[in-house]
Amino acid sequence: MSKDVFELSAPPVNSIVGHLLELGQDPLGFLSRCRDYGDIVPLQLGLTPACLVTNPDYIEEVLKNRQDFIKSRGLRSLKTLLGEGLLTAEGESWLWQRRLAQPVFHQKRINGYSQIMVEYANQMLQTWRDGETRDIHADMMQLTLEIVMKCIFSAEVDAGEAKVVANALDIAMHWFESKRKQNFLVWEWFPRPENINYRRAITQMNEAIDKLIQERRHSQEKTHDLLTMLMEAKDEQTGQQMDDKLLRDEVATLMLAGHETTANTLSWTWMLLAQNPEVRQKLQSELDQVLQGKLPTLENLGKLVYTQQVIKESMRLYPPVSLMGREAAVDTQIGDYEIPQGTSIMISQWVMHRHPKYFENAEAFQPERWTEELEKQLPKGVYIPFGDGPRICIGKGFAQMEAALLLATIAQSFQIDLVPGYPIVPQPSITLRPENGLKVEIKQIKLKAASGAGIV
Repeated sequence: MSKDVFELSAPPVNSIVGHLLELGQDPLGFLSRCRDYGDIVPLQLGLTPACLVTNPDYIEEVLKNRQDFIKSRGLRSLKTLLGEGLLTAEGESWLWQRRLAQPVFHQKRINGYSQIMVEYANQMLQTWRDGETRDIHADMMQLTLEIVMKCIFSAEVDAGEAKVVANALDIAMHWFESKRKQNFLVWEWFPRPENINYRRAITQMNEAIDKLIQERRHSQEKTHDLLTMLMEAKDEQTGQQMDDKLLRDEVATLMLAGHETTANTLSWTWMLLAQNPEVRQKLQSELDQVLQGKLPTLENLGKLVYTQQVIKESMRLYPPVSLMGREAAVDTQIGDYEIPQGTSIMISQWVMHRHPKYFENAEAFQPERWTEELEKQLPKGVYIPFGDGPRICIGKGFAQMEAALLLATIAQSFQIDLVPGYPIVPQPSITLRPENGLKVEIKQIKLKAASGAGIV
């Protein structure tokens, strides 16, 4: 017999707008406290009925059922920026695009970009100076944007065009965060200054991307970048290909998802390593032993076990996306609970990744926890930094490889320490980024060959 989800235990309501104020003021803290209320926690967000799902079986149920549970209203508002790309499209349109794009992101193809990742990281390091104070988040954003632009467009992209794209994405993030705090109650077409700024940035970004697409259409040069592969992708049954509008949408989606998430993962990783010097020392020992002063390659990744554990643990504590939203497209069910059409479904990686039921000493940074045994024991729906189900992030392999290679390249050359007293504030927007950046002091490490000793 099905039950009414809104008769379940819920946090007290202290406002006429329900739980909206608490969610807006401290989303990560509020959702973490909600976990104590059970597997499904009913919430009221203004006029929108909502519920937070914390049972991993229920999470999998929602993520696998893309017909009943569509992308949230908040994510749908991103269509102005991303159009009908893979992140925002729904239904048969999404399925067609996913089938078309899937071969482009086959791991064997993605592996070919490993050298670009290491080369660009090494170029950045040549500009760093011992003892400098830097905003490491800004550095990681710049680095990963340059890498993804190179992987998409092959040729060196004009610095002005790259700046236009970076500016548009940054403005979009801040716009999205301001709308989230207002529960998307302020229409984006309303002529407020931030809305005008947002639309202007998108227009400029569209012009830059369209120019790059047209240049490729008219180029005789044969390239193997992501744009060419997307242009050449064909539906096996109909022979249909992506038109310029859809290409633009996919490119914008790739640029957002392909640099923002990895940049944030690395930024939080530098913070965690600085806060945990024993982990940093263990990482350094592995890099010395495996790389022996050389730049990392794809072939090294299999031996950089602890390096990859560090990335996994960083994404556990500071997931690239801290909150996913879905909306019930029809009257449906989660488990035995009735979910009315229009209900907002919230799934929080931040909440699940720090759940003491699944992770011992859940708030601690312990890369060693990522053993094969742990990964086998963890229920599906607990550790979901890239989502899950049919809409799992198509660029997961790209991101994992990039994060590990960049970490290895940079960490063997520089020690990164936090500037004392600088405020570090996680901002849960589309992605989880440090709101004020991340100020650090860098110290050059003299590369040395391994002594043959094991990892400390």
